Amino acid sequence: MRYRTAGLLAAGLLAAAPAQAEVTRFELQGAAAPAFGGQEFGPAGRYERIVAKATIALDPADARNAIIADLALAPRNAQGKVEATADIVILRPAESARGNGTLLLEVPNRGREIIGQLMNDAPGANLLSGGTDPGNGHLMRQGYTLAWIGWQADIAPGQGMRLAAPVVPNVTGPSREEFLFDHTRSPVTVPLTYPAAATEGATLTIRAQAGDARQTPPGLSFRFLDPQHVEITRPAGFDAGALYELIYTAKDPVVQGMAFAAFRDIGAFLRWEKGPANPLAAGQRGTVDQAVLAGVSQSGRFVRDYLYLGFNEDERGRQVYGAMLAHIPGTRRSFTNARFAQPGRNPTPHGDRHYPADQFPFTYATTEDHLTGKRDGLLQRCRATNTCPRIMQTDSEYEFWGARASLLVTDTQGNHLDLPPEVRAYMMTGHPHHAAAQAVAERIDRCALPVNPLQAGAPMRALLAALEAWQREGVEPPASRYPMRSAGTLLPAAGLYPAIPALGYRGTFGPAQLVDNSVVPPVVKGEYTVLLPRVDADGNAIGGVRGPVIEAPKATYTGWNPRAAGFAAGALCYNTGAVLPFAATKAERLAANDPRPSLEERYATPAAYVAAVRAAATRLVAERLLLPEDATAITAAAEADTLARLRR
Repeated sequence: MRYRTAGLLAAGLLAAAPAQAEVTRFELQGAAAPAFGGQEFGPAGRYERIVAKATIALDPADARNAIIADLALAPRNAQGKVEATADIVILRPAESARGNGTLLLEVPNRGREIIGQLMNDAPGANLLSGGTDPGNGHLMRQGYTLAWIGWQADIAPGQGMRLAAPVVPNVTGPSREEFLFDHTRSPVTVPLTYPAAATEGATLTIRAQAGDARQTPPGLSFRFLDPQHVEITRPAGFDAGALYELIYTAKDPVVQGMAFAAFRDIGAFLRWEKGPANPLAAGQRGTVDQAVLAGVSQSGRFVRDYLYLGFNEDERGRQVYGAMLAHIPGTRRSFTNARFAQPGRNPTPHGDRHYPADQFPFTYATTEDHLTGKRDGLLQRCRATNTCPRIMQTDSEYEFWGARASLLVTDTQGNHLDLPPEVRAYMMTGHPHHAAAQAVAERIDRCALPVNPLQAGAPMRALLAALEAWQREGVEPPASRYPMRSAGTLLPAAGLYPAIPALGYRGTFGPAQLVDNSVVPPVVKGEYTVLLPRVDADGNAIGGVRGPVIEAPKATYTGWNPRAAGFAAGALCYNTGAVLPFAATKAERLAANDPRPSLEERYATPAAYVAAVRAAATRLVAERLLLPEDATAITAAAEADTLARLRR
């Protein structure tokens, strides 16, 4: 096998380099360029940015590839292999010897880099991978080599990092699209994931709520504008949160499951290939000796799927990633390795609920599905090949309400499960699914309560440091901090919250369901037990990583937020939590019938509040759940009265 690296350099193409792997071409899209205007990042120095494309070629007869849906039906090259080409972005120390030797490879979220928002407090997506805004510079100051590999074939060219994967010819079949508009405009034009093979026989239905029967009321209609666009006319009597479901005969399925092989083969190439084709090799030696696979939200679900499907073993039998960090996936995986896959689907308490993205197995240990009798677990394949990594899964409190997170630590009937020794789990207590570091409490139209503004950067930076020490030195990380049935911190939904009138708790959550996707539309065949975090008298959860904003609170922070009137009221907003500030005085809270002590009852002076925050931060530093510099910043925010994020 040979590599051909084609860089758009003044000298033209670089020389071909022989190697043995399934990356057949690694093509630079220009010379390495200075990142962040040449800014220095302490011992790591300056960074540079590399843009490339990598082509993989898979043998469908190889047992390690056989699990990829439709691979055997795809067009092949002259060597009988199936090719796909991925977009690549790399940020590396300009002087490789100044790096820490770890490749941190993030799975893009819908074609975007977002780990910069999480770890570096960057104000937006793609600013880190674009080399334009390093945020607080944390990952660079630690000396990480960062990389991203495009994996979604349904990202339009120029709209983000993507995978150009082959189409399976002469195949048609049913495809299902669900649309949640959160507005009332009509008619509305929607794109289809796959082109229609025929327009005859297509159906469109509507539901006010996910559990309702499908309807075809008067006034509901649709027409195909072309094979990949449909215009929907909306009926009277349904609000902005209604769910529209189109079922049609599609064609041209993409071999989307090759995405997992891309992360296997390109990750192995970047880690081990010593020839000139690899930009991370220098002088016939590699510049990284460890690799971490990370994903956030959708891409965290991809990481769980990558592990479950056995792709952490490369084609030489080696372990590709020594550690994995799956952030905010809950117990979901992804709708990626399937015919007519739709990897962008996001199962929530209201929409996209019945796609095959969050089915058994839910957790890492092998367990039994009591509804089907099947036994399985996310570690089952890597255990068989001795390629299991060290794993951290970090969830927000939202994942318990919207992504069935309790099933990570219970069986399907709600009984306690211990996590395997190579797995740690942490809940970010009181946090929504995701928030920017600059967020404050505010209202949005679809949610009944102000949106929770807490961001997880500070605890995540500490956990990444612990993961690095675990992988490199075998230092055990902090014990899991996750609500557990055995600890009494996971409970049924009924009666969970104290009676706080303004909170309006109704016990609504996203269910975990056994769904039969062999029929279209899918059919729910049963329910699994979902439990929720126990809360204190303030309505703040007891378990998990309780940051200073929860230990010394000025508000109730929840992982759930009801949908507002006109937006499928009664369901939950997706990906958000809520925040409900405490009353300023005892008189105010008594007038509002609020059982939560007021700020004047909790903190005699502003200095007393700051002291409580400082004490909580000091404890977390001692427990390795907060870095000293973040403890200092948190205390300063308390002094400035911005820590609670209740106002700008």
